[in-house]
Amino acid sequence: MGVSKDHLAPHRSQARGGPLRGGRSHTTPGGGLLLEARGLLFDNDGVLVDSEPSVVRSWSRWAVDSGLDPAEVLAAVPGRRAADTVAVFVKPEDVARSTELITRYELEDVAGTVAVPGVRDLVAQLGDVPWAVVTSGVRELATARLRAAGVPVPEVVVTAEDVVEGKPHPEPYLTGAGRLGVPPGDLIVLEDSPSGVSAGLAAGATVLGIGRTALDSDAPAVVRDLTGARWTPGGLLLPDAALLRRP
Repeated sequence: MGVSKDHLAPHRSQARGGPLRGGRSHTTPGGGLLLEARGLLFDNDGVLVDSEPSVVRSWSRWAVDSGLDPAEVLAAVPGRRAADTVAVFVKPEDVARSTELITRYELEDVAGTVAVPGVRDLVAQLGDVPWAVVTSGVRELATARLRAAGVPVPEVVVTAEDVVEGKPHPEPYLTGAGRLGVPPGDLIVLEDSPSGVSAGLAAGATVLGIGRTALDSDAPAVVRDLTGARWTPGGLLLPDAALLRRP
């Protein structure tokens, strides 16, 4: 099912600084940054959980088994569904089989997954706040990594199986917003990859980049991680010490 382009426009504009789609930001007296919102849409890998060692091992194993250069394959992985990455390297008739293989490799290697700093403290604050996970991974892998990292699995989890178009298309985040029943412009998308950032911006949400990789994206605000992040009645409050880029 397609996504109406009418949903791609931003809902509000930022009160100060550069464009911050979907919401408003305010610098606090202590130098922190408040992103106004009613809820949160989290990417999974690199935002909620640190699965990078597993990803490197699993995709390198798949590349070698497929007669491919692991470095070239790994460069194509971030922010993509596994099937979309696989499709870059194998014949169309081999995509399904190869996707099943890499999924199996990743599921066999979830034990070392840990939470990104600050995540468990932030999630514990959310209570009745609408929030969801929107990931390019398949459902079984996404939930396995969350559980391995000790991060609660929310009621709404949007995975590769739930959308026709993956990131950077806005469909995953529009789907997440629709399932929460909250307009995209009232939500913050938390993303680490440039393709995920593009998806969140195209959906009309406020986008917060996580980690240094996000500095190479169009995310207006970027934090090192979620250490010290607090949910307030007005939205997400980020400490000055965590900010790598401000809007």
